[in-house]
Amino acid sequence: MHVLFVEPAFPRNQREFVRALHKIGAQVTGIGEAAVEHLDDELKSWMQGYEQVRSVVHEESVLDAVRRCQKRGWVDHLEATVEAHIMSTAHVREATGIPGTSVQTSFLCRDKPAMKEALRQAGVPCAQSDGVTTPDEVRAFIERVGYPIIVKPRAAAGASGTFKISGPDDIDRVVEEAGISRGAGAAVEEFIEGHEGFYDTLCLRGEVVHEFVTHYYPNVLEAMRERWISPVFITTNRSDAPGYDEVKQLGADVIRALDIRTSPTHMEWFYGPKGLNFSEIGCRPPGVGAWDLYCAANEIDLYEDWARVVTGNPPRQRPSRRYSAALINLRPDRDGRISGYSGLELLEELSPCIIDSHLPPPGTATQPVEAGYMANAWVRMRHPDYDELRAILERVGRTVKVWAR
Repeated sequence: MHVLFVEPAFPRNQREFVRALHKIGAQVTGIGEAAVEHLDDELKSWMQGYEQVRSVVHEESVLDAVRRCQKRGWVDHLEATVEAHIMSTAHVREATGIPGTSVQTSFLCRDKPAMKEALRQAGVPCAQSDGVTTPDEVRAFIERVGYPIIVKPRAAAGASGTFKISGPDDIDRVVEEAGISRGAGAAVEEFIEGHEGFYDTLCLRGEVVHEFVTHYYPNVLEAMRERWISPVFITTNRSDAPGYDEVKQLGADVIRALDIRTSPTHMEWFYGPKGLNFSEIGCRPPGVGAWDLYCAANEIDLYEDWARVVTGNPPRQRPSRRYSAALINLRPDRDGRISGYSGLELLEELSPCIIDSHLPPPGTATQPVEAGYMANAWVRMRHPDYDELRAILERVGRTVKVWAR
């Protein structure tokens, strides 16, 4: 079994997919941007070959690399796990006859307005939405659905480049910041009030073989805009409770409607006054280390089961559901350079619950709030009781402070 894997070295957890493919006995050729001499020996030991390209989102470069591999021997699979790589990889698969997620499915999982239109036609509850390229189209959408609305890039991941228009005074600022005033395309959506979470799966031939439910506190848009918040996401070990049946059914309906076959998925959802609503989905794993939490919470190697599934085999492991697990992002009080920490004695007290942590040393340049959940300092934790873990995270958020100057 020969698998080509797009970008094995960056971000850091990409190496876990290569490790897992090697572990199950697949031959792996990496396709990446770094020179091979810059890859560490362990990563290189898991690959039989490596093709350097100028950019892994430049289709012609990746296509040339794949064709070089095909000239040397048979290629069974071409895989990518980063949102920005999914569409170009699908096009290359189609051009080279390699099986995998189709261009159509990849497009529907990438383009927000097209995604929601396909799902509305399938009867999946989701926000009203449209694609826009002018300020007048934004105003026309507001006239149709009312305030507030959300403006985001058509192919964004997470809350990157996302804005909320709450009233007339916000329109000019948002269309300028989003680039719409200069002709940039964007997605506009009805704002759905409610609690936000995500439902992640691993699918084999259209059937869910692994599933995980995770909650955000607070919702992503608020978390990525307010410096004082120490945002959290928690994967629950109660996902087999009947209360999650509706989320699982929603996920199954979306997977079927978008014809997602053998792939990981990452689906965002809202639950509030309008009931359960779909937000968006990607045919790839979640970012910010969520799979590492699933591994720690469930005492499995999810990467290994991913490797088995994408090569056409059933998973071997069953999640233990022994723990809930979470990540908390600890933000500096201002931009600049980290000057120190306070409250670290609490982390010593909680050490039995800590999976791992990242506390950049004093002098490290800070990253902006919108850089995400693993920018600056963070701690990952687990506990057998979901409610107790939430209480622990609240203590950490109140107590542990990152100071900058």
